[in-house]
Amino acid sequence: MTHYNRRQILAGTGAAFAVAGAAPVMGAKPVATSLEGKSFLITGTSSGFGYLGALLYARLGARVFATMRNLPRPEAADLERIARAERLDLTVLPLDVLSDDQVTAAVGEAERINGGPVDALINNAGIVISGPVELHDMEAARLAFDTNVYGCQRLARAVLPGMRERKSGLIVNVSSQQGRIIMPGMGLYSATKFALESMSEQLAYELAPHGIEVVIIQPGGYPTKVGANRARYNADLLARAEEKHKAGYPEMVSAMSSSASGRSVSAAMADMPDPEEVPRAIAEIAAMPPGTRPLRRPVHPAPKPQEAINRVSRETQLALLGNGRYAPWAEAVLD
Repeated sequence: MTHYNRRQILAGTGAAFAVAGAAPVMGAKPVATSLEGKSFLITGTSSGFGYLGALLYARLGARVFATMRNLPRPEAADLERIARAERLDLTVLPLDVLSDDQVTAAVGEAERINGGPVDALINNAGIVISGPVELHDMEAARLAFDTNVYGCQRLARAVLPGMRERKSGLIVNVSSQQGRIIMPGMGLYSATKFALESMSEQLAYELAPHGIEVVIIQPGGYPTKVGANRARYNADLLARAEEKHKAGYPEMVSAMSSSASGRSVSAAMADMPDPEEVPRAIAEIAAMPPGTRPLRRPVHPAPKPQEAINRVSRETQLALLGNGRYAPWAEAVLD
């Protein structure tokens, strides 16, 4: 069987998303990285990685479509004010990742303004609901999966026809360390991120022949609004939880109550690293030539326990697919 490396497969399909000057630095500001002439559609830009990323990519020269739900809202007005002041090519669009109609409308509007498919989709929107799995009722379970998994699928399906027609593109799915490891008491969060990791890798294989790359970002803990939002979701879940489900997990329920009241959020966020490290890593990857981008990128200055699992997973997948009909796809994604 003929074997190909990743660059050969992507170059053979006409991918043209190379941007000069990327430097593979981690946690430092990008050096000579330019995203000039490229377009990014980002979900969840009201705060955290999404908000910081929208401004960073635009400042690096990209045309940015920053999406968020519940417009109008102050965060959108703030992004628009900064964009006007700095003359950034940044457009805020309404998008709730739970809504098929809003996804279709936002992607359509972005493609209309852009004059064609966007170059990169950054699936950043996500939520955390903690607590024991038993305590998660179907409302919480559906919300977690609908946001963290199905939302990414909705966006991917919306942008892929255009990317495939052009034979180039990049999809970045923001996962977590907990997409590879499990922390008891985190409810279904890890389950959603495990699912996202699997779906993303599957997409990466299937899209390699089309010149489209998929990258999975695995952040550790950062001081974003995810803690405050988790407190709100936890409070809602606790308010409707039945005693028969809470009775078996007093310590976990107590931790949920502390989070829900806000007592643990500020302490948990103290002395944490710069959250802009995550969008910086995404910018660096986006600026890399097609065929050289990694499938997974852990991002955090502290130890990254998922790295060992990433290595074993890569070796296992290459052994599984390396001698069969999908060998070129596996090599394109994993080599």
